[in-house]
Amino acid sequence: MGRHFLAALTALIATCGGAWADVWPAKPIRAIIPFGAGSATDIIPRLVFEQLAIEIGQPIVVESRGGAGGTIGASAVAKAEPDGHTILVTSSAHTITPAIYPNLSYDTAGDFVAVGALGNVPNVLIIAPSKGIKTVQDFVATAKAKPGSFNFATVGVGSAVHLSAERFRISAGYDAVHIPFKGGAEALTEVIAGRVDYYFCPIATALPHIQGGRLLGLAVSSPQRASALPELPTTLEAGYADSDYMFWIGIFVPAKTPTEIVAKLHQALQKTLQGPALRQKLATLGVEPMPLSSAQFEAQVRREIGTYAAFAKAAGLKPN
Repeated sequence: MGRHFLAALTALIATCGGAWADVWPAKPIRAIIPFGAGSATDIIPRLVFEQLAIEIGQPIVVESRGGAGGTIGASAVAKAEPDGHTILVTSSAHTITPAIYPNLSYDTAGDFVAVGALGNVPNVLIIAPSKGIKTVQDFVATAKAKPGSFNFATVGVGSAVHLSAERFRISAGYDAVHIPFKGGAEALTEVIAGRVDYYFCPIATALPHIQGGRLLGLAVSSPQRASALPELPTTLEAGYADSDYMFWIGIFVPAKTPTEIVAKLHQALQKTLQGPALRQKLATLGVEPMPLSSAQFEAQVRREIGTYAAFAKAAGLKPN
């Protein structure tokens, strides 16, 4: 009797999963972004979602839920109903949170399924022109000449821009003071004014200020040069080994979401990202394509969790 009941229950669950996939999406999608408004992780998804909503035939309601390095928003999605109607839109910072926040209410590797990447956004090392620094080499020499008095902006411990800055600092071999801000807009304001020395800022938000002459870009942190600023060298080209950092933005769903729904969302996302108008908009913001399958993106995420656990320990990264 018990065996028959369990078999029937298993079949029912499988049937329900298929049924959910058949009608998905049955209502608006709630997209939780665990970082502040105005950041690259906020601006870029909103552009994509305008078109993705048309593709899936349902509105996508964006909910900004920042704090604690993105873990508050991630926790909300981990606990959400796994029916494909609540998604997490986060950055590569997602892969280092388990190393920095040891008491998370969720398992970064086990409680989410990677759906797909929106793209990667190279970070650019920016300073105010008033600093009188023209090259990366000048920058490092100045930093080494002022041990401990040079400072840099981020949007919080463990954020993608923080990791980018720390990888470069450790590679170049200088000390600097970390100044975390609540959001990218505030960090930019302080760097433009010269009150903070530098910032590894996403190209998407730094570009207008570089083009307007309010900021000077010295190098990009991506492994290859950025198409939006092709004249700038990478930090690797500038001679700093292991200084590169890939800042990606991607979509995740709760782990028990039916595979059929994950596949439908992935397919809709890929079709949306291939639209010529959207591709042009994203390119203008410096977003580089990441045409990965869900399985490939999942594998990359899991690799990074291991890589950045070791890095966080070596760099001594801890919550504010």
